[in-house]
Amino acid sequence: MSTTIQREVELPAAPGGLAHELRATAMVWRREMIRFRRDRTRVFAMLLQPLLFLFVMGTGLSSVVSVSSEVDFRTFLFPGVLAMSVLFSAAFAGISLVWDREFGFLREMLVAPVSKTSIILGKCLGGATTATLQTTILLALAGLVGVPYDLGLLLSLLGLLFLGALMLTALGVLLSARIKQIQSAMPASQLIITPMMFLSGALFPLANLPGWLSVLTKVNPLTYVVQPMRSVVFDHLDVPASARAALDPAITWAGWEVPVVLQVLIAVTCTVGLIAAGIAIFNRTD
Repeated sequence: MSTTIQREVELPAAPGGLAHELRATAMVWRREMIRFRRDRTRVFAMLLQPLLFLFVMGTGLSSVVSVSSEVDFRTFLFPGVLAMSVLFSAAFAGISLVWDREFGFLREMLVAPVSKTSIILGKCLGGATTATLQTTILLALAGLVGVPYDLGLLLSLLGLLFLGALMLTALGVLLSARIKQIQSAMPASQLIITPMMFLSGALFPLANLPGWLSVLTKVNPLTYVVQPMRSVVFDHLDVPASARAALDPAITWAGWEVPVVLQVLIAVTCTVGLIAAGIAIFNRTD
């Protein structure tokens, strides 16, 4: 007589829940931090262009550009150069998803028992963090261009830089959702990022612009990161009202002056929209 012994095997429940998704986001973020720590060459290469803009172009143009006799042109340029320093770093961090796809790592992440939302959020937060960390080197040089070392000012600039970096990383992720080859990703990102940089007011004042150029600057979401940064800097400078009106004019819509708080909220809204669009496209394509 044979006896059949039946054993009930309790299988582990599939992972899930908010804590599980947050751990997945943190792991993707951590991977970006590890890559950042190991790639020091990229850090210095990304900083070279902003340093050239600030100290070479800024010093050269200060002798020929008559923006104001009370303010050094490099002081005016400093917030825009800070924004530029995160511009390409953040966008390329998002574009690196194309590399992950080509080498198969993205596929491994997508088959893991986590949502694509966690993966995209981790990628965006990681790219924004690394881009912001690179910029701290430029912040340390603020005193050389007449910007005071004020704790509130530096923290405000860091917060706005992180917001801008998050926006641009999300834009890079959005591009990565449709672009399959890195050879196409780099030109496509530069085609979008370069006009955003020039139309943000990073390199020139927004006062007295032609009508068509003024409209383009106001529809550029990066403008609502650069201009609050410049406003914060000028709040800590002792300059005449006429000089500030020329170098840091308020953004206006049909004659209405847009508050700085609203400008930041616009940048936050654009960032959330780009992240949501990237998640939606990845949910449909990969």
